[in-house]
Amino acid sequence: AKQGDSTLLNNIYTDLYITQGCSEQVNTEHEVRQIEVASRRHESQEIQVECKNLFEAPEQDKQIRTVLTKGVAGIGKSVSVQKFVLDWAEGKENQDIGFIFPLPFREMNLKEKEPQSLIDLITQFFPETKGLNLTRRNQFKVLFILDGLDEFRLPLNFDGNETWHDVSSPVSLDVLLTNLIKGNLLPSALIWITTRPAAASKIPPDCVDRVTEIRGFNDAQKEEYFKKRFTDENQAKEIIGHIKQSKSLLIMCHIPVFCWISATVLQNILEQKINNHTLTQMYTHFLHFQILQSRRKYDGKYTADVSWDKEAILSLGKLAFQQLEKNNVIFYDTDLEACGIDVYKASVYSGMCTQIFKEEKGIVLGTMYCFVHLSFQEFIAALYAHLFLDINKKNVFDQDTTEQENKNETMINLLKTAVDKALKSDNGHLDLFLRFLLGLSLQSNWLLFRGLLTQQDGNDQSKKEIVQYIKQKLEDNLSPERSINLFYCLNELNDQTLVKEIQTHLSKGNLSTTDLSPAQWSALAFVLLTSEEELEEFELQKFKKSDECLIRLSAVIKTSKRALLSNCSITEESYKALASALRFNPSHLIELDLTGNDHGQLGVEQLSDLLQDPNCQLKTLRVVGKHPLFLRELNLSGHKLGDARTYLSLSFVFSLRICSITEEQCLILTSALKSNPSHLRELDLGGNELEDTGVNHLCDILKDSHCKLERLRSNLFANYRFCYITDEGCSAVTSALKSNPSHLRELDLSMNEMGDSGFETLSDLLMNPQCKLEKLDLWRCRITEEQFLILISALKLNPSHLRELDLTENQMRSTGVNHLCEILKDSHCKLERLSKIKGFFYYFSYLLFSHCRLRYCDMTDEDCFHLTSALNSNPSHLRELDLSLNELGDSGFENLSDLLMNPQCNLTKLLLV
Repeated sequence: AKQGDSTLLNNIYTDLYITQGCSEQVNTEHEVRQIEVASRRHESQEIQVECKNLFEAPEQDKQIRTVLTKGVAGIGKSVSVQKFVLDWAEGKENQDIGFIFPLPFREMNLKEKEPQSLIDLITQFFPETKGLNLTRRNQFKVLFILDGLDEFRLPLNFDGNETWHDVSSPVSLDVLLTNLIKGNLLPSALIWITTRPAAASKIPPDCVDRVTEIRGFNDAQKEEYFKKRFTDENQAKEIIGHIKQSKSLLIMCHIPVFCWISATVLQNILEQKINNHTLTQMYTHFLHFQILQSRRKYDGKYTADVSWDKEAILSLGKLAFQQLEKNNVIFYDTDLEACGIDVYKASVYSGMCTQIFKEEKGIVLGTMYCFVHLSFQEFIAALYAHLFLDINKKNVFDQDTTEQENKNETMINLLKTAVDKALKSDNGHLDLFLRFLLGLSLQSNWLLFRGLLTQQDGNDQSKKEIVQYIKQKLEDNLSPERSINLFYCLNELNDQTLVKEIQTHLSKGNLSTTDLSPAQWSALAFVLLTSEEELEEFELQKFKKSDECLIRLSAVIKTSKRALLSNCSITEESYKALASALRFNPSHLIELDLTGNDHGQLGVEQLSDLLQDPNCQLKTLRVVGKHPLFLRELNLSGHKLGDARTYLSLSFVFSLRICSITEEQCLILTSALKSNPSHLRELDLGGNELEDTGVNHLCDILKDSHCKLERLRSNLFANYRFCYITDEGCSAVTSALKSNPSHLRELDLSMNEMGDSGFETLSDLLMNPQCKLEKLDLWRCRITEEQFLILISALKLNPSHLRELDLTENQMRSTGVNHLCEILKDSHCKLERLSKIKGFFYYFSYLLFSHCRLRYCDMTDEDCFHLTSALNSNPSHLRELDLSLNELGDSGFENLSDLLMNPQCNLTKLLLV
């Protein structure tokens, strides 16, 4: 809506993209960078949650009491709250809730020193509820919405505060709120807390049942916003097209307030053919436009000179700068007074700069002030720093020093000081301020503020010096986050030299053999992160295989779907950086290859922490090395998450081949798997000396009704090693599978001596009508003829599911072949692969030819006759047949010919070498 107009929320509201869960990693990046990282995530990998369904449990047996919703400044948290309440009040959604009490933290700050009861607090906000009895159980459902945790100025001491149960007795606000959130006060009440990411850690994880993240607008929602914003369809298309031409603008438009800024600016400058390439230019044009609008509104005249607003800009700038240093975004009368602004002037400034600075009247508790978005506060603070230097010839960071000490203060000193201050920040809270400060130092941006800024001499020289200073800083051992921001700073200064150097190396493809300086590594990370192309895969071997490379490019790994780091000599130091990067954004990565690296105990621990993250969406993990507890392959699929109506089709493969897993380590492994058994789809323990004790631990998982295991393997051909599972162990495994048979699709017990009892329990499993087994591997199990008969009898009773049967290296003899043929003749048999291989050398052939393999099996002419006759009676499923190195004889070939001439035969490969 235009300035001064009001519009109904229902008319302009655009749904926001809200996801289930988010990283618990401590944020070390400015929120603008977090948005840039989030923009590269794939929506298909995330669980979307509709705002109206926040308290609907994804599982029927789970109850959601407390929801924590994160989101960067301006992303739409408060608007989502307003829409939730509006839909409820209009009778559209959540009608099971009797009362909703929105309690904004920014207003509760005004009551921080007054002890009060929960009933009193509610009554102050909603006087009409006086006399309401909230303690009567099951009378009605109540929802408290605690909006803007990051704006709260009390510590919320969950550990130290006393326990409080009485809703009618007064207590400090901190104690009251911690007990309300913990459930000591009104345990049946629902709680919804919204916050910016940096403050989310104030709430202990055990107090939260669901974490959601508002991601703002996705690409479709951005277009919807602009089409609603502009009734002129052609104008909307033009603005959308302009934004799509700039990757940085498109990313920033995830934030609804930036869509509003872009719409305001582009509406006014597109006709003038002015291009905005940097954030500083966008905000400069926006502020300039707002000042001119105010001039028209209050003076009825237009002028390009903005000098008349110098007092307002100075006052607001001082407030913005001082509160930015304190990390405050909400201000009260005392904050204004500390900056020399009285309440009357604040109201005037709010009226003059409606779209920049807001005066908000609380529901009942008082008046608050804020900039319309954190980025405005940062921009105005940067402008103030230039004004302060221009007027006072002093550095804004050194206001307390004497005039004598600052008499030679220059712009370059201001800029260098700001760079140093920003680099020392743990969470990057000065990153955007620094970008604005540097951008505003350019002469081209000063032109819009003529009459406001007068210092002009030496700007070009200052630019050269600060560019060189930043490049020197990039040679230091900076964190990836700080380094990347310095490149954004260089972009604001229109310096692309380092970036162009790296682009040249990339085009030549010589980065794997090129020694890069720290600055060039940072440039490479920046280029990869800001590329117009989707970053699907990061392969370390394309660059220099080193710790420095991995650490420097860890920010790139955060945004990649696949990280291929095989044979890169990764050390424990690199594992720390890698794990940190992956924990920051655990739902994005789907493949991680770490084969050929020595992980060490620390590496294993870091990987374990990642895999236990409930937001981890890793589908493939390959780890082969020297440590005894390293993984070879992990595949995650079929995981049910989030909203009860939302399902992800994933699979989970856990391979620990030749890992020398001890009994103790097996216990650790099974303990971890027990905590989350519904993920597991494939378990491969080939080549480990589990013995029966280890097997018993695994059986506990297999019996779990939540276990969805589809493939279980315990064989390995290398070095003829196997799991040392005895008759008793095999019986335990198959017995456990019998109690939960419907999910298993593949069972590999090769190279284990099962014994008679093992085969009997296996047969019981196969006869179970719920058994859907498709692949059974019994290679080199020393199956006796009696055991083979037991197996065949079971398969006869349930033949329709089995697709592959491997009986390699078992002494079947002709009697066994005849029994097998009886199954093949069954019209319900769907067997596609049959293996009966003799000789370890030919196992490699088995790997290559994966259908019906009977190579070198000492099959007689009679055996071949029975086999081909059986196949001829049920020919439609077989795709590949290998009868190499067998003496078929004339009758065998005749029967084979009959099979091939059968019109129902779908054989695609026949080997008779």
